[in-house]
Parts: sequence; structure tokens; C-alpha cells
Amino acid sequence: MSTSSAVLGTPELPPAQMHLVSPIKPVQGRVIESRRCTASTKAASFIRHVTIDVSHTPLAGNFLAGQSFGVLTPGLDSKGQPHKLRLYSIASPRQGEDGSGNVLATTVKRTIDEHHETHSLFLGICSNYLCDLREGEPVNVSGPNGKRFLLPSDPHSHEYVFFATGTGIAPFRGMLMELAAADYKGRALLVLGSAYATDIPYHAQLQALAAQYSWFTYQTAISRERQADGQGPLYVQDRLHNEASPAAEILASSRGLLYVCGIAGMEISIFQKLALILSEAARSQYLALEFEANDPLSNPLSWDRRMLNKQIKLTRRVFLEVY
Repeated sequence: MSTSSAVLGTPELPPAQMHLVSPIKPVQGRVIESRRCTASTKAASFIRHVTIDVSHTPLAGNFLAGQSFGVLTPGLDSKGQPHKLRLYSIASPRQGEDGSGNVLATTVKRTIDEHHETHSLFLGICSNYLCDLREGEPVNVSGPNGKRFLLPSDPHSHEYVFFATGTGIAPFRGMLMELAAADYKGRALLVLGSAYATDIPYHAQLQALAAQYSWFTYQTAISRERQADGQGPLYVQDRLHNEASPAAEILASSRGLLYVCGIAGMEISIFQKLALILSEAARSQYLALEFEANDPLSNPLSWDRRMLNKQIKLTRRVFLEVY
């Protein structure tokens, strides 16, 4: 693979309001809905769609899909200090859940684990706090945060491939709703990964969007069981199986943009697949590779995350949020 350091044109992004509410002086929102959003109530994971009314606060009408907001858990930690701010992706379009930008939503997975050494139960402080909130209860919030992981100012000028795992679906739910509201006419593909089919968030809503809008294609990748179409277990990058796959077709075009959101580690596998199946011209729209001639590491199968932003640099047509 030859060396390439080309930096391609940057999609124009909309101006984003930032830090209108400081964590030092949070404002009070109010929960108006909290529901399980997995495909089945028998899911192994507990993922909830939590809707918060932020009307009469600076956040109202001032957030975009792809941004995040802060949540402050009441009380003190084990050291007697206030709990640290936690950021959650906004799962709503700029119009909000209510159509007027006064209500935002997020996608929260309860953190329930076991300490390896002590075998004692570990519960995520903020995730379980948010999931425990009932309709009508207050919650202290701040933000909005983020100005890069957004749809372009003119969404019609581009086509989109969204890769998500788990609660990484949150920003894409909002973006897809924004595209629908804008009467989008291009192509958008979402590949949503999950360990089990029962754990897919927003599955029914996403299926309904795909049925309603011809521009939207929805694919899942189930990693620990067979797919609904009979294929074996898949990770999200496996949907980039060849140059004729829907994701590769969009990314090979001059209008393609790549968005990735989810668990850290997923991104390098996606970039490996891109490098293996796209032509060099198409690949260079997303990855600028900095390898010496005949460097063994230039083989995509040898890549790892430590090479990102060093030998493997992302162009401005890649939008990445992993955690």
C-alpha cells in the first residue's frame, strides 16, 4: 500500500452552541419518560430511553443531534466529594422529542458489574441514577457539549454510513430524525451492532424508519448468535464484506461520510476493512496513511489502535466517538 498524506475537503459543519450551562451552576430538567428501549424485555442488557424536559433553561432549542449534555448525580462519592459530571449523548434531533427543542432524550445502559479482585458488586453511579429516575423527578444537567460529531450544515450534499454499537446508537437516532425532517433524498446506511438480537436498542423504530424512507437502509450485526437472515455471528465491520456492499458503495462515492460511535476498539476493525476493500482513491477520502516503503505495518491486518493519529490518520470525512 503506498504512502498517502492527502487531506481532503472538510464538510462544513453548523455552528454549535457550547457550554451554555456550566457544571458548576447546572440547571434543573425534569424527567417526562423512562422506558426500556431494547428489542425485548428479556434482553441481557438494561438500556433505557430517558426523556428530559429542559424548557425554560438555556439548553432549550440550543442542542443538535450528535452533541452531549452533562448529568450531575446528587450526593457524595466515597471520598466525600461531589460526584463527577457524566456526559451522555443526545438521542434527539435538534427539534427535540417535542418538535420545539424543549425536550431531549438520551440512551442509558445500566452499569452492573463485579469487582475482579473482591467479587463485590459494582454499580455505575450515574447510569443507575438516571435509569432509576421516575416521571416528574428533577435532574441537574449542563451543556451542551461537542461541535464536531454533527451532521453537515447542508445534509443534502452528502451521503452517510453510520456504524454504532450498543448505546452508540444515540446520536444516530437523532441524526436520522433530522434527515427525515429535512426531507433528505440521498443515501444513509446504519449498521447497528449488538451481542444478542434481544439487546438491539430502538429496533422497532429503526425498522419503521427504513420502511418509511427509501433513502435509509438499516442493518444489524449480532456478534454472539446467528443473524435473522441465517448468516453466522457478525461484527459491524463484517457488513463491509466487499466493494459492492451498501456501506462500501456509499463510501466509495465523492459524497460519502463515515460516522463511528460505540465501544473503543470497533473503529480500528472498520478502518482495516475499509483499507482492504476500497480502492486507494476511495480509501484516501477517509484514511491518510503514513508508512515507509515496504513497512510490514502497512498491511491492514497488522493494524492496532496505537497506530491511530500516527501511521493511520483520519481525514475530516471521518467522525469518531468511542468510549
